[in-house]
Amino acid sequence: MTSHLPKQNIFKYSSLVCLLLWTISGKLKAQPNLEPSYADSLWSLWSDKSSPDTVRLGAMDNYAWDGYLFTKPDSAVLLGKDFLDLAKKAQNYKYQGAANNLIATAYYFTNKYDSALLHYEQAYKSYNNINFQEGLGSCKANIANVYKEKGNFALAIENAMESLKIRERNKNERGIINSLEIIGTIYSRQENYPKAKDYFKQALKRSQLLGDKQLLASAYTNVAAIFYMEGEYDSTKIYTLKSLDLMREIGDIKTTATVLSNMAELDLLTDDLDEASKHLQESLDLRREYGDMQGIAVSLNTLGEIYKRQGKLKASIAANEESLKIATEIQTQPEAKEAAYALWKAYKENNNPNKALWAYERYIGLRDSLLSIENEKALIEQELGYKYEKKVLADSVKNAQLVKVKDAELKTKKAENKWQRTIIYFSVALLLVILFFVYMVVKSLRLLRVEKAKVDRTYEELEEKNTEILDSISYAKRIQSAILPPEKLVKQHLENSFVLYKPKDIVAGDFYWMEPQDGEVLFAAADCTGHGVPGAMVSVICNNGLNRSVREYGLKESGEILDKTREIVISEFQKSEEDVKDGMDIALCSLSTAEGKHILKYAGANNPLWIVRKGADSIEEIKAHKEPIGKCENPSPFPTHEVELNEGDSFYIFSDGFADQFGGVKGKKLKSKSFKQLILSMQDQSMEAQKALLDKAFEDWRGEYEQLDDVCVIGVRV
Repeated sequence: MTSHLPKQNIFKYSSLVCLLLWTISGKLKAQPNLEPSYADSLWSLWSDKSSPDTVRLGAMDNYAWDGYLFTKPDSAVLLGKDFLDLAKKAQNYKYQGAANNLIATAYYFTNKYDSALLHYEQAYKSYNNINFQEGLGSCKANIANVYKEKGNFALAIENAMESLKIRERNKNERGIINSLEIIGTIYSRQENYPKAKDYFKQALKRSQLLGDKQLLASAYTNVAAIFYMEGEYDSTKIYTLKSLDLMREIGDIKTTATVLSNMAELDLLTDDLDEASKHLQESLDLRREYGDMQGIAVSLNTLGEIYKRQGKLKASIAANEESLKIATEIQTQPEAKEAAYALWKAYKENNNPNKALWAYERYIGLRDSLLSIENEKALIEQELGYKYEKKVLADSVKNAQLVKVKDAELKTKKAENKWQRTIIYFSVALLLVILFFVYMVVKSLRLLRVEKAKVDRTYEELEEKNTEILDSISYAKRIQSAILPPEKLVKQHLENSFVLYKPKDIVAGDFYWMEPQDGEVLFAAADCTGHGVPGAMVSVICNNGLNRSVREYGLKESGEILDKTREIVISEFQKSEEDVKDGMDIALCSLSTAEGKHILKYAGANNPLWIVRKGADSIEEIKAHKEPIGKCENPSPFPTHEVELNEGDSFYIFSDGFADQFGGVKGKKLKSKSFKQLILSMQDQSMEAQKALLDKAFEDWRGEYEQLDDVCVIGVRV
């Protein structure tokens, strides 16, 4: 256990994950498990533009939240923006709030706190327009959570208290529990443990009465934290295990990872390093799986402590350095402070005074920021203000009868003159309305002429800009086309073959590549990150990486070529000051013929190889290596697979654009199974005929749906 803040490290992160963000309905969401058939029906409802807007909006609300938010938050952002556009078009404030809430939560899960804050505030405005109290309370709670993670405790407590007031006013019991735990967590981050204890106990009592497993697990975790602060470690472990059992029961993987991390901290207290390592590794694996960057930073700090106790000082420093880097990138100060402190101690023990001084200055700066006097003062003022408002409300109830009597007397006096005042006010108002109407008619006629001229000029400017942009993109297509192998070269080395290449836009992220060698030919189908102009820019870098691997480094083995290409691509992107994670998926083959034998060598990054033997009724698949050509954790070499082909055998490599296309009667994805059946159904056709059949099948399936991605399919028959 780190010695500098023995009662801050453990449990400081638990409530964040236990209290998953609240939706517009105020219901606490656990990890979803959206059935494929249900997901397809929701997508069909959303895609059916003849359905009422409210039906489509409701379908997208469930589809994006349950199907994408927890597993693919970046995709949830894109779906949320389409969701928001339709809600605005329908002028539906409730679903505008829901869409902004979805987008904000996706940004929150990817640690983009400023973007999350912007959309939560927009959601609050939408709910305020229709006085939707549950949405208002949830937004205030979510905004408080964002400010808490940014270390702005003054604004965090202000919004959390406002959330509690709204929910108490509407008797929203689950919402009240949520707000109480958020307030307790804020005080815990400020190391004001008596205040945190008070709010956590209130939340536990209400959770037990409500009987909700998700809320009760969160309450157990916070009570465990209280026992820890009091030095009652046996009780801490008991309540932590209660929380862990509940979280595993309900399938809340993110919180399970957090509680496992807490168990590792407890193991460290008794120097049980084996158990600590076991619990922490399980927690770290889950957090890396779900991309929980703040949780990874927490686990790495604890891992650094375990390595330190095991005498592995270099490994300890490496873990704390990675934690500090992550915490700095996502702007979470508590984890950064702890990592900086651990590094200061480690650098001193390792006789590195310069780094030790740097780490100590980082630690002091972060500590002073988190424990600022301004934040302390604001916390106290907000709570006192809340208590004062509740007292005023109680006093107003006691005096209600007196107020009613005085109101009755005033109404009697006012009634005597009411009729006369009404006549006067009505006459004056009518005259003002007539004068205003005349003024507005004259003014509107003048403005109409001016505005028409402005609109005409704006239209001309937009048309000119649009023409310039299209000209630039068309020129970019000429450049990209120049790096693609010409059809003559393809037919020269792969006589019995076809290339089906269908960019989504003018330029593409997909590309195909060929490099003839002595006695063999190298060729590939590649799918770069994105499509359109961004995808095309990435494709140029990846194409260059393939060329250099073969021409400059003289590599011939498919797996070695992909290893070197990944190294080149990562090196190019590292020149940027930003963390660029773009790259490509690819299927790379080499085909040689010697002494009557046809030898095919293949290596793949996420894209497989399909082989159809002559006369066979099934496809032989060689699976790809599950890593991209780009940045990834713990990369391993790409293996080369070698197979012997006979006369009449065919094989295919491709990007994922064909199988991922939405279409058909129900608006579903084509999927790999249907793609395979299509390939098998045309084996009696020539390769040129197969290309035409594939193109027609794709367009027939797509119908009126937009093409979602670039398409590249290469087929060869030996």
